[in-house]
Amino acid sequence: MAVLQVENIYKRFGRTEVLKGIDFSLEKGEVLVIIGASGSGKTTLMRCLNFLEKPDVGRIMVDDKVLFDTEAAETLKESEIREKRLHFGLVFQDFNLFPQYSVLKNITLAPTLLKKGTAQEIEANAKRLLEQVGLLNKMSAYPCELSGGQKQRVAIARALALNPEILCFDEPTSALDPELTGEVLKVIKELKDTGSTMIVVTHEMEFARNVADKVVFMADGVIEEMGTPEEVFGNPQSPKTQAFLRKAHEGF
Repeated sequence: MAVLQVENIYKRFGRTEVLKGIDFSLEKGEVLVIIGASGSGKTTLMRCLNFLEKPDVGRIMVDDKVLFDTEAAETLKESEIREKRLHFGLVFQDFNLFPQYSVLKNITLAPTLLKKGTAQEIEANAKRLLEQVGLLNKMSAYPCELSGGQKQRVAIARALALNPEILCFDEPTSALDPELTGEVLKVIKELKDTGSTMIVVTHEMEFARNVADKVVFMADGVIEEMGTPEEVFGNPQSPKTQAFLRKAHEGF
């Protein structure tokens, strides 16, 4: 059964139509990797899924529950939008950690505000997640004391702290030096091995090929091609996909 169904998503900014009818589904435990050139609509799609942007048209369902439907023409209160966001955990490309708080406080803040357990339970879960991403020894450090790769791993632990059904990554390694990229990709791969359901926007083609269950190639606001890594990388059908992968292979 699909944990996520995205149907006919359209989004424009002014006269620019960024998403032009996006449809896909995601099964529990699957990893969907979205690739495509800058400006193809990948980040806008991710922001629509996380209710940071409101689609102009379309429907979003999680576990057969309708979270968003323009046909219903509902006006969502901010509290309702916050509640719907809890189905998704979003890891940004630029970390977005709170610089004034320690690593541990960054992870416990949202669960504490949302009363997701006792203070002891929330702290114990945060420490478990820090151990999972290899940073338990940094729990008292502040973001300014961490490398980029460590900051991103803290951001992943923070997203996991609210136990979302779907974990979303928006180009999680694009702000990192090449030598730090591997440590973040390793954590994402380990999450796949534990059965996490994920959507990953990335430019890391080798990672996409090795980790994805399903690959989406976006171009000009549409899904140009979708399939298994073997299909999309090994035998792309669309000339646009072929051209993109050729450029990626050449290192742009």
